[in-house]
Amino acid sequence: MPRVVVLDYGSGNLRSAERALEHAGADVEVTSDHTAALEADGLVVPGVGAFSACMDGLLAAGGDKIIDRRLEGERPVLGICVGMQILFDRGVEHDVRADGVGRWPGAVERLRADILPHMGWNEVTAAPGSTLFAGMSAGTRFYFVHSFAVRNWEPDASETPSLVTWAEHGEPFVAAVESGPLAATQFHPEKSGEAGAQLLRNWLGEL
Repeated sequence: MPRVVVLDYGSGNLRSAERALEHAGADVEVTSDHTAALEADGLVVPGVGAFSACMDGLLAAGGDKIIDRRLEGERPVLGICVGMQILFDRGVEHDVRADGVGRWPGAVERLRADILPHMGWNEVTAAPGSTLFAGMSAGTRFYFVHSFAVRNWEPDASETPSLVTWAEHGEPFVAAVESGPLAATQFHPEKSGEAGAQLLRNWLGEL
């Protein structure tokens, strides 16, 4: 049973993520303890609310350093919702610009859609060769709650190109990214029923 830490830095649906991961077969601990977060088989970084507030909480808890150290050692990290967004270079919300962790190039911006927030079930177009979406049929739907997203993917220069999954609400946006040990979803797998459970099982299977 893989050991997973859900990082508690003051933001995120911690208990629902914990329950979903346990249901998927993980031994889960919710904590801000650096040693536990570094030694776990997998680290989950949740997040809800404003980009800048999540970054403030992450920096105060030293979460950015935990993420960096894990990835330096090729240790898996999974970001969820704003926990995905803060992995990018920057976020721009209501004219407030905040720096992110900078693991992926690009900006988190307000979606150009008639109805916001984007709330509810939506299909995704999974990247070919995706691990997260392995075994899922076309048209599988996941649960989203957000008004901001990465609208333009800026290709990275890494030796192993990222796998980018897309969805659409008013316009295309990045729904998930997989880059070696680092993966993230804009949607909430813990709220996405069996599809979300399968995604979490796929991720746990790589730990």
